[in-house]
Amino acid sequence: MTGRDDYFESIKMSFFQDLGLAQPILKALEAAGYDTPTPIQQQAIPSLLEGRDLCGIAQTGTGKTAAFALPSLHHFATKPKARQQYSCRMLVLSPTRELAAQIADSFRTYGKFLGLKVDCVFGGMPIFSQKKRLAGGVDILVATPGRLIDLIEQRTVTLKDVEIFVLDEADQMMDLGFIHALKRIDQLLPKQRQTLFFSATMPKAIAELGNRFLNNPVRVSVAPAATTAERVEQFVTFVEQREKQTLLTLKLQSEEIDRALVFTRTKHGADRVVRGLAGAGIQSAAIHGNKSQGQRTAALQAFRDGKIKILVATDIAARGIDVPGVSHVFNFELPNVPEQYVHRIGRTARAGREGVAMSFVAGDERGYMKDIERLTGVRAMTLGLPEGFRAAVAALPPPVADKKPQQARGGRGGGQPGGGRTNYAGKKLGGNNGGTGLNGETRNRTHAPQGGWQPAIGPRDGSREGRSEGGRDARPCSDNAPAGDRRPTADRAFAARSENRRDPGAPARNYGPKKGGNGNYKGTVKRAG
Repeated sequence: MTGRDDYFESIKMSFFQDLGLAQPILKALEAAGYDTPTPIQQQAIPSLLEGRDLCGIAQTGTGKTAAFALPSLHHFATKPKARQQYSCRMLVLSPTRELAAQIADSFRTYGKFLGLKVDCVFGGMPIFSQKKRLAGGVDILVATPGRLIDLIEQRTVTLKDVEIFVLDEADQMMDLGFIHALKRIDQLLPKQRQTLFFSATMPKAIAELGNRFLNNPVRVSVAPAATTAERVEQFVTFVEQREKQTLLTLKLQSEEIDRALVFTRTKHGADRVVRGLAGAGIQSAAIHGNKSQGQRTAALQAFRDGKIKILVATDIAARGIDVPGVSHVFNFELPNVPEQYVHRIGRTARAGREGVAMSFVAGDERGYMKDIERLTGVRAMTLGLPEGFRAAVAALPPPVADKKPQQARGGRGGGQPGGGRTNYAGKKLGGNNGGTGLNGETRNRTHAPQGGWQPAIGPRDGSREGRSEGGRDARPCSDNAPAGDRRPTADRAFAARSENRRDPGAPARNYGPKKGGNGNYKGTVKRAG
């Protein structure tokens, strides 16, 4: 046995026992098979047990969740208190839904014998059920900033009783634009509290944010930003953008893969990759902000369970995902922020295992690759195109051009025969001066169909549900939040018809053409109001 093995053998379970952690916590650690502390746990836990604030520079996968969870659970075990309505004793903020859910699961695992109530709230899930769960109060609340602000504004959660506050992945919080939400939350927290601040990087802006929250903190650094996973073999292949799908397919068919993560820069790009792999008979799933929370959770669980071996993700959706057994990371598209590359390849080579990171670099991405090599100090090994690649590319069908939308025949007005627009039912509507339609019907004016799409308008109760994390309106292009709700067609039509019911004494209004005495349709359309 080497000296390094002797060292780790000597600090296994005895480390946690020597710290004096509560017996239920030690029992839970033993049940989970968790016996060897990581460097950040060795450095952070003793100070946190003393009640000190902490500023930690650590990436995901270094064991920082247990570093702040174990001493916090010990605090609750030794200082029990009754839960207060709409309140929590510990607040953990996470930038993404997946990381929030993962943190909450860790608290439940380590505190399973303590009888504590742990809850997790984030966007993309019904806010009503979350409000109902929080009504009786919780011990530990894990949340994303946007949904927490929603709950605070609706007066269904208060932060006045928070004793321990954890801000995780602070750099990612800044990247996602949560700075204003964080400053507002800081104003609502009690001044007397213990604060734990974690970030993978510590530029000046992050340090200033930390100074806002922390009071004479202990500083711990275990993973500098430019340090990549030690056992990750990094490769790069230079290829045209349109040929990347073929290259990925051949790599997945030839490599011995346990589980693989494929990263794209955009949500639509992730969906295209999944469709391309499906066409080649390779099962995969995508995880990004345009997916519902149920779809994201199901895809991640199938990946964890081994039901699918390939998970295609955007950077934001994958931040904080800790899935054991990831053997390969494919950078289908390089990130335009070099630090994201470090986070990506850190998904593999965990728990002492080796991993492989492959990057597909198009001509316009070479600058990104240089920035990554400058940050990491590592030059990836160049791999040529696989055998049979050119033949496979030549066999591909030519790209299909997007179809242009069909133009309506005839002019918009003028009363010319055939003029006007075509409605959704295939009927021709007359121009502004009463043109004649294909069926002989006439219109004095044309009106947009009631079944058309409307932008997201949010709920009718005035709440912020349906908004993205950070307070921005949810739209289909929002990455970290679900697409805005679209009111069903029947619902919109009912709302339009209901306008003539505002005054119970008002005569009924007709929204369609009326038949005259001569059997022809009259060209008058009466509107409400």
